[in-house]
Amino acid sequence: MTRIMLVLAVVAVSAFAVSGQEKPQVEPAKVTAPDEPEGMVRIFNGKDLTGWEGDTRLWSVKDGAIRGETTQENPTHGNTFLVWKGGTLGDFELRLSFRIERGNSGIQYRSRQVESKDPKNQWIVGGYQAEVENTPGKVGFLYHERARGWLCSVGDKVEIGEDGKPQVVGKVGDKAAIAATYKKSDWNDYIIIGKGNRLVHYLNGVQTVDVTDNDVEPSIGKDGKPEPLKCRALSGILALQIHAGPPMWVEFKDIRVKHYDGAK
Repeated sequence: MTRIMLVLAVVAVSAFAVSGQEKPQVEPAKVTAPDEPEGMVRIFNGKDLTGWEGDTRLWSVKDGAIRGETTQENPTHGNTFLVWKGGTLGDFELRLSFRIERGNSGIQYRSRQVESKDPKNQWIVGGYQAEVENTPGKVGFLYHERARGWLCSVGDKVEIGEDGKPQVVGKVGDKAAIAATYKKSDWNDYIIIGKGNRLVHYLNGVQTVDVTDNDVEPSIGKDGKPEPLKCRALSGILALQIHAGPPMWVEFKDIRVKHYDGAK
């Protein structure tokens, strides 16, 4: 009888321990992209760089796509950009397809062209950047070029405080599941939406980041002057990046935009 009671006690304690454990984390549901709205306008003609401006040594059009390419013989002098000259982005939706081989690139939006002191590179841009990289799990994050740096990793929902510091407040999906949607060295679809101070990115129909930027005041530089890049932006230019480094190429096509605030 004693042995039986001991066994029952052990079973009861084990059951209690299991029931007291935290339930396993459930993978967050992936947020899917909205349908394409009416009124999207194509801003690249698929034939030449009309309406765009950049270093023509590095930017060209090939097979209906904008191509940025560096080689050992023809490198870039620092990060350089192809700037859309057709207007600015305020409240907007941008859709395009891209593919990249090696290296690093990005899509600048609500950005500013920065005065260059390098005669070999007159196309320098700073501001919000949607990451383009041939690396699952990294492509899709939000970076702030020449300003606040890394703002939001893939899978995160972030609020940026008035002090400019990002804080993760939730998830838009499981990072590994989002990374699995990326097609390496192939065409991928990007959607970027900015409305007010909220920014969202989608990769191949799945949301990668959700950012609310409450950083209103520009920080003060070493010279005592405000640095307008180092805070949120509610409007600015669109540009495509070639990142400095080893030889690489990146292509963009089917670039179209919708303005929600009447900006042009």
